[in-house]
Order: sequence, then structure tokens, then C-alpha cells
Amino acid sequence: MTFHPGDFLRDHWQKQPLLIRGLWTAWANPLEPDELAGLACEEGVESRLIRQADSALVMEHGPFAESRFGTLGDAPWTLLVNAVDHHVPDVSALIDTFRFIPNWRIDDVMVSYAVDQGGVGPHFDQYDVFLVQGLGWRKWQIGGLCDDTTALLAHDDLRLLANFEPVQEWILEPGDVLYVPPGIAHNGVAIGDDCMTYSIGFRAPSRDELLAQWAEHLVEQAEGDRRYADPALTLQSNPGEITAQAIDDLHAMVTEKLLDRTAFARWFGQYNSTPKNADIDWSPEDAITAADLRALVSAPVPLVRNPASRFSFVRESAGAVVLFVDGQTYACSGESARFAERLCALDDMTIDPSDLGAEATVAVIVALFNMGSVQIA
Repeated sequence: MTFHPGDFLRDHWQKQPLLIRGLWTAWANPLEPDELAGLACEEGVESRLIRQADSALVMEHGPFAESRFGTLGDAPWTLLVNAVDHHVPDVSALIDTFRFIPNWRIDDVMVSYAVDQGGVGPHFDQYDVFLVQGLGWRKWQIGGLCDDTTALLAHDDLRLLANFEPVQEWILEPGDVLYVPPGIAHNGVAIGDDCMTYSIGFRAPSRDELLAQWAEHLVEQAEGDRRYADPALTLQSNPGEITAQAIDDLHAMVTEKLLDRTAFARWFGQYNSTPKNADIDWSPEDAITAADLRALVSAPVPLVRNPASRFSFVRESAGAVVLFVDGQTYACSGESARFAERLCALDDMTIDPSDLGAEATVAVIVALFNMGSVQIA
């Protein structure tokens, strides 16, 4: 079938599942199973092993010893590795196909490897996901819509559905994609060994998360502790009453900061772009200066974004934007704003001396290079 992003957003996004057969003209699996296992053995890489044991699923957390995979026996098992796109550029490239979803919504690419009959059990997610079949075959079953009241099995590690009734079923081959909206029950089971699936997930912050993090930021940024004052206080008939005027004034003290849309936009861009794994240092061994950058860009050169970095911006006024990269904020205007917009739109781009006309643009590129967010090939 021919895939049209506009039609997909209108008819399926957060509405109903969609099976897309052969999305790519020529499919090539971007990661070998041994490479995935190697990542699961590394410190700083989030990985899990889910195996069948006595008719129940048991989960182990990585990193794993290399010898672990040779001791799993014949029972079905699945290896899950999160944020593989941060480490493997060919896996990161899968996201390009789905760039019609805004960058800030993209989370990461989780990769699973399963032997015959391996899976993680019937479950539902709170976010959208594109399930790309990379190697082998997997049977996917789709159920109904779930929510916080849906019954779950008692399990220390996994949120498995107590009652799963499939209403649709497909077998995916390499290059096929299944889109599953938030809350839709689904269950994937490997058919044969060497089954690899790439799960492209999307961020969906909850209201509670936003309230808690935004309020915490406001408290941290507060300059002095403003106190309630009532110089126009009048005599009350009952001193026990908290008057409507007092409530209005107290409420205004709180909401005037919470309702600052410009401040919220800047905070959210910074918060949303903060790296998931802050322990990984992507910075180069040798930092550069503005003079070094100009020497490097004496002719057109590729500027490549780090797959682990997140780039987005908000428009504050005509010709001015705020760029967010890896939790950092850069106010840009004029030429530097146009550069920031281009940087957010393209994973790989070419820059030349004409791009370095504005000192603000040079400063942004130098900062991003020294942070490890971009590289100059």
C-alpha cells in the first residue's frame, strides 16, 4: 500500500491501529542480533531480558554478562534494549520515515530480539508506537481500548493484562510496520528464531508530570520569597472567615507564575530536550573555539546531529526563536534563527562559510559541538 502521512494523521493517529505492508521499497535490517546483545552487555545501556519460567514471565535487568545468552535453554525469551538509536546511526535513521510527527514527540527506538514464541505478554502502552519488523516474523494481536481501570495480572515488573481478547491478528514480515495508538491492547509473539522488532515510541507527558516539574522549576527559579500582603484589610464581622478577596489574592500569587506562557514554553523546551541518560558524556576530547570553527568550515562541510540529541525550537516573535538542544537553551534571531530552524529540520546538513556570517550562529555551533550534540565531518 502507498503510505500518505496526511491521511494517516487524519484517519489513524491516536484513533485506530494500522498495518502498513512493505513501507520501504527495499528493506535492510539495520542491526545484527549479536550487535544488539553486545549493547545489552554495556554499562549505561538500559536492557531487559524476559523469559518464560514455569508458565510465567520473569524479567531480568541488564547489563548482562556475555555468557548469559548461552545459558537460557529452550524456553522462549526476549531481549529488549532501549534507546538503541542513541548508539547505532542506522537504527536512528529509521526515525526519518516518521518525521511527520514533531521532533519533540519522538522518544527513542527500542529493539527487541526474540526466539520462537518469545514475547513480553499482552499489554498496553500510554504512548503511540510504530512496530517495525526488522528480521524474521512476528504475530501481532490487537485487542480493545484499555485505561487505568483495566485489570492487570499481579506481577512485580510487568504490566500484563489479566484478560486479553484479540479482535485483529496479523503476521508481520521484514519491512512491515504496525501502528498502535495509546491504550490499545496488543500482544506480539515471535514465529521462529531470530525475530527482531524496532519499536519507535513517542513521548506523552502526563498532566501530573507537567504540573510537578513546572512547579518545581518555578520554585527553584524564584527570586526571593514573596509574602502575602493585605494593606487594604478591613474589619471582618467574623475573624474565622477566609474571605473571597483573600482567596482571590492568594490564588493570584500562585497562578500569575503558573500562567506565564512564555516562561512555560522556554521551560518545556529545555525539559523535553534533556537527555534521557545524563550520565553519558558525548563531548569531544578537544573543544573548539570560534576561530577553530571558521578554519574547519573554510569550504562546505557536513554538520551531523548526534542521534542521542534532541533538537526543537519555539517561535517567540517574527524572526526570533528559542532553540533547545539537550536541555540547553539558545535565543536566536535573524540569521541565527534561520540556522536554528534548518538545524531542527535536518539530521544531516551542509554548512559553508556563508552560514558563519553571524557571531550568534558561530556561538551556537561551537557550543553544540563542544557539548557533543553535533559533529563536523
